[in-house]
Amino acid sequence: MSFHEVQRLLHLMNVEMDQEYAFQLFQTADTSESGTLEGEEFVQFYKALTKRTEVHEVFENFSADGQKLTLLEFVDFLREEQKEGERASDLALELIDRYEPSDSGKLRHVLSMDGFLSYLCSKDGDIFNPTCLPIYQDMTQPLNHYYINSSHNTYLVGDQLCGQSSVEGYIRALKRGCRCVEVDIWDGPSGEPIVYHGHTLTSRIPFKDVVATVAQYAFQTSDYPVILSLENHCSWEQQQVIANHLTEILGEQLLSTTLDGLLPTQLPSPEELRRKILVKGKKLRTLEEDLEEEEEEEELESELEGGQEADSELEAQLESEPQELSPRSKDKKKEKVVMRPLFCPPICCEVMIQAPISKPESLLFPKQRSKPILCPSLSALVVYLKSVSFHSFAHSKEHYRFYETSSFSESKARSLIKEAGNEFVQHNAWQLSRVYPSGLRTDSSNYNPQELWNAGCQMVAMNVQTAGLEMDIYDGLFRQNGGCGYVLKPDFLRDAQSSFHPERPISPFKAQTLLIQVISGQQLPKEDTSKERSIVDPLVRVEIFGVRPDTARQETSYVENNGFNPYWGQTLSFRVLVPELALLRFVVKDYNWKSRNDFIGQYTVPWTCMQQGGPVLQPLANTTRALAALLMPSSCPSPGYRHIHLLSKDGISLHPASIFVNISIREGLEGDES
Repeated sequence: MSFHEVQRLLHLMNVEMDQEYAFQLFQTADTSESGTLEGEEFVQFYKALTKRTEVHEVFENFSADGQKLTLLEFVDFLREEQKEGERASDLALELIDRYEPSDSGKLRHVLSMDGFLSYLCSKDGDIFNPTCLPIYQDMTQPLNHYYINSSHNTYLVGDQLCGQSSVEGYIRALKRGCRCVEVDIWDGPSGEPIVYHGHTLTSRIPFKDVVATVAQYAFQTSDYPVILSLENHCSWEQQQVIANHLTEILGEQLLSTTLDGLLPTQLPSPEELRRKILVKGKKLRTLEEDLEEEEEEEELESELEGGQEADSELEAQLESEPQELSPRSKDKKKEKVVMRPLFCPPICCEVMIQAPISKPESLLFPKQRSKPILCPSLSALVVYLKSVSFHSFAHSKEHYRFYETSSFSESKARSLIKEAGNEFVQHNAWQLSRVYPSGLRTDSSNYNPQELWNAGCQMVAMNVQTAGLEMDIYDGLFRQNGGCGYVLKPDFLRDAQSSFHPERPISPFKAQTLLIQVISGQQLPKEDTSKERSIVDPLVRVEIFGVRPDTARQETSYVENNGFNPYWGQTLSFRVLVPELALLRFVVKDYNWKSRNDFIGQYTVPWTCMQQGGPVLQPLANTTRALAALLMPSSCPSPGYRHIHLLSKDGISLHPASIFVNISIREGLEGDES
């Protein structure tokens, strides 16, 4: 490879290097003095090119000879910089064994520069705490204690007016961890219900195909329950078809009665509902009435069984001793017996018995009502998630039950947070809430979910087909806990007597100051790969999303013409009042003085999942509450050198693109006397 070819390669690698310096590296590597680089010469040139000076400085600060870190030196680094505390000694041995490339180094318990760099670039040196990657939270609490990964108009893969409806929308949503998917159902041809965005030009798909898709993909990513949020616009007849498809296609996966057949006092937990599909929708009666009816039915069946035995004996007697029927007996024999259809719950019989009509439709579909009445067979499939209209928090507390859930438009939810934020928090501590995007978002854009999470809203439904800032925040929260789609809310959002107000927050923990030193970047991709000579001018923006006073952003200056190994060395400072609700988003942009800076990559992490010191423990999913509380990460990340591995707009890894930072936390706010 000639020097001219090397220069062209550097441009392709997103590097614009001083020509004299590049030629100096070239000559140093060209040991054969042939004017070209071959084999091992190119390897040496690449090593010189990719040398991480900033990492060498950290290494040499702890290495006595600058060549290796002894076990004690590495322990000092882990304690002083990474704040690993008492576990530093044991951890040092583990990391040397894991990342030191040479066998002799492993035997001598030393870490070379290559091993040190491997550690810093690994999951152990990642900003995301590896203990938060598997399921680590207590999964035995009621459903309303969790944020639930939720999708809006899941069937759409495009916009809300003319977009395509497809089962692919459900496949994508379920594979990315969604646990609540939406189904808008309308009357279709040939008696088969269809799914589409009503009164629009969106395409249509059969409801039974949606149910079959959910049955196939519901538990490929997570074993925890899936919620089918039904928007039912169908006639009585097609509602019966809906109920049949749900029961026949989903089979044992469908939850059609309470777990133990008894009246619960709270919602079941994700752990209790493993691999179950729940229907959310309208319901004719209360759960109490359903269970009472089931109990009466069981008693009636047992009585009938006993009565049948007595009848058999009586018939035998009558056959052997013929008797003339009394006039009263003759009248009884003429009475018409109304039998209950097998597919229809008890209320259907009640309606039929109450009036001797030939068609139940004439009663259940009165002419003065335009909306179809709910079919009992579909109503019966709604168990723990009965949809009810919201009037006020006082009305809900007085009239509603814990298994009833209300839906709010984003604008309604926002206004409630401003007007009665604490009441909303208390409401969400005992009842589920679902929030959905404004109908004006015809382009399938999204709203910021953070402000709804601040009030404890569980099902904040998103247009998951639309990438962007809002979905970065969403994916950032649900990346933790095994990506199972359920994240335990902070304890002050699970307390029905909580005094927390999202607009005027006071954290139970002391406020903190976050210092982030943005050190360097590595192998940042070009925004426009079609332009060979285009070199990025990268800058880093750090954004915090949380309660309103914590929401902030700062950015570094840009580095001109270097996407390969830019160096910033700048420190950004943030104050954080409620770290339990905070998420950090790191964004790398290509500076453009003519227009908006171009997006290069991003990574979003919950504050509670930032890499920190402490014991590496991975509790099981069914850990008891008390134990899980001890094992959950604290809400205060410790200082340390960390790599942030960037993702694309669509959340796909941009490996090996990353940024290198140092994080430190100070108790209290900057400027406080304390």
